[in-house]
Amino acid sequence: MRSNGAMHIRSNGHARWAFDLSSWQPSWTELLLATSCVQPDEKRRLAKFVFRDDVHASLIGRLMMRRFVHLATGLEYDRIEFDRDGKGKPFLKNPGFAVNFNVSHQGRYCVLAGLAGASDRQLPRIGVDVMKIEYAGGRPLWDFFRLMDRNFSEEEWMYIRSHQSESEQLEAFIRNWCLKESYVKNVGVGIAVDLRKISFKIGTKVLDTEKVIYDSTLRLNDELLKDWRFEESLIDKDHCVAVAFEHMHDGVDLSENCFETVGFEALVEAHKPLLAIDENYCEDIISKEYKTKK
Repeated sequence: MRSNGAMHIRSNGHARWAFDLSSWQPSWTELLLATSCVQPDEKRRLAKFVFRDDVHASLIGRLMMRRFVHLATGLEYDRIEFDRDGKGKPFLKNPGFAVNFNVSHQGRYCVLAGLAGASDRQLPRIGVDVMKIEYAGGRPLWDFFRLMDRNFSEEEWMYIRSHQSESEQLEAFIRNWCLKESYVKNVGVGIAVDLRKISFKIGTKVLDTEKVIYDSTLRLNDELLKDWRFEESLIDKDHCVAVAFEHMHDGVDLSENCFETVGFEALVEAHKPLLAIDENYCEDIISKEYKTKK
């Protein structure tokens, strides 16, 4: 992962941002500002979370989307309008702009993968997932794998179990799961589908924080999906990330699409509030307990 004070979109139209949630304990001023920069429907969604961690993660995700669209289109913050499709996936409602994006959060990080292009260009759909490489289930790893059997194909289990140590098997398991999530988030089907029919073949064996690999392939119902590409990298040694594209062909170089760390100040740069400051709302957020200890 690369650190970068400013947020930008690369010359190839791609953005890869990672926000370290563990380092963000928002001040009162930051919380007032952040919650004034989301739409009313987003604000209502945030209020439904039980834990403060989840509020922070979802709030940062909304701000990342708004910042990405602002940089990609030039639209002012308060003119950007998001909606959700029938599967609940956010998209830009403003007409005439070609942008695709997806957000995910897990462990320490909230991430955004975005793609911008000319207004008359059909862009690939995009899905992203980040996962912490850990297991804290309380039962032996082999027993956990037994319970998860129906979520992986025979080929995937062969790859996972081909590793000798439990730590290597867990990393292989998380990597495959992250790939599956990036795919189902792209197509919007959720994990209710038969995940054994979504079978990945891992290419490069070792992931890196400084280089993106994209040679893993997917078979859906035993058919190779030739027009799909899957970026994979590490954000840090404990978090892997996968980005799924449809209609991304071999000639496109994705190797430089490493995720960059972004901070709160860069996230709200050039902001324009959509809503009035709401102290009562922020007091309700502060009153929520953390799911994980700070």
